Amino acid sequence: GRRRFEGGVPVDLDRLVGRLVRRRDGQAELRSLEHPQDTLPVAVEPSPEERELAALLADLQRYGTLGADELRRESQAMTQAVARTRSDAMRLRLAVLHTLSRQSPQDDQRALQLLEAVAKANPGTPALKQLAAVLQVQVAERVRAVRDEQAKSEAALQKLEALRAMERSLLRDRARSGGGGGGAGSGGN
Repeated sequence: GRRRFEGGVPVDLDRLVGRLVRRRDGQAELRSLEHPQDTLPVAVEPSPEERELAALLADLQRYGTLGADELRRESQAMTQAVARTRSDAMRLRLAVLHTLSRQSPQDDQRALQLLEAVAKANPGTPALKQLAAVLQVQVAERVRAVRDEQAKSEAALQKLEALRAMERSLLRDRARSGGGGGGAGSGGN
């Protein structure tokens, strides 16, 4: 094939003529038109949306390593940032901070509201909307599970209180009937 020298290195021009193909892993490569099995990796600059998503995911991962005080500071700073910019990425960050901080029972509800706003945003980044929808399902499931556990706990407490009331009633009946007789037929013969 045709060869050209660049900086003393031979370059096969036929091999360089090809088409740019994006691989499944997000990278790109140049495929030769004459020899499709020959490929050259090509550096592709990530789009602004890809950079935004990468930064968001890095922050979300970092939040999982923070202590309670650090989470509270991050949450306060992010609340102010959301009030200023109202971007979907900022809303996602704040929603995740709410789910992690658990300072009040309303935190999950606040997170759900933020996630719903992002998931339903009309002009929004599809990746952010998808991430918001996934997180929304997980948080909603956690809220439901907590509500179910609270209902079970309340039912158990009601049963316990009913048993205590029955016990008090039985003790009163025994006291009125004149004896604390343990029970018939419990003789030790």
